[in-house]
Amino acid sequence: MSSTVPVVRPVGSAGPTERQATDRRAALKDRHRRAIVAAAAALMEEADGVRFTVDQLAERADVARRTVFNHFASLDEVVAAVSADVLDPVLDALVAGMTSAPTGDAASMFDDLAAVLRATDLVTPMAWLTRALGPVEDESPVRAGLLLRGFSDLGERMTAALAARHPDADALDVHLLVGSLMSGLVVLHRHWWAATAAADDDASRRTWADLLERLLDTVRTGYRAGPPAP
Repeated sequence: MSSTVPVVRPVGSAGPTERQATDRRAALKDRHRRAIVAAAAALMEEADGVRFTVDQLAERADVARRTVFNHFASLDEVVAAVSADVLDPVLDALVAGMTSAPTGDAASMFDDLAAVLRATDLVTPMAWLTRALGPVEDESPVRAGLLLRGFSDLGERMTAALAARHPDADALDVHLLVGSLMSGLVVLHRHWWAATAAADDDASRRTWADLLERLLDTVRTGYRAGPPAP
């Protein structure tokens, strides 16, 4: 007589069917989120800013209204996700461009970041975001806050990437360095925007490059007093 030995799985483990169901749910959730973000980006371009409703967003993404709120607490959260998606290639380029040895030395980390900031195209994503968030002349607090949030998110991810590359670096040095540069980029954006109307062209890139050099020089040297006047 043959006997059947029951298969006993560890508590909390899932069988193949359960794992497949979980994977399908995760894939569907990810697909819905990506559809919502893509729909928001398209509406931002068409509506000349964040001038669409949740119903319009749900219809464009082909999801239910409640699905939008399953993923995002508000439309501002959706727009922040769009900003993150636009700036993701910038972060990838910045990380890929870091080539200095992971010494943990603050000066070395600054030189690394300065080099990749010079080499990375920030104008294209900034121009798209600036135009997509609304008319260039619109300086509302909400619009400014969304731009600031995009830079802040980029800074947080840049801090994590730099800390991972330089594991021996002092954590405060990493935060101060990235924080100084990212705060400076926010200020530069305002002056670049005023000078170029968020254009994506060679003249705009030259303006940005000049502003960036001033920022890097200021962060590198600070505001040390020069020699006394004769």
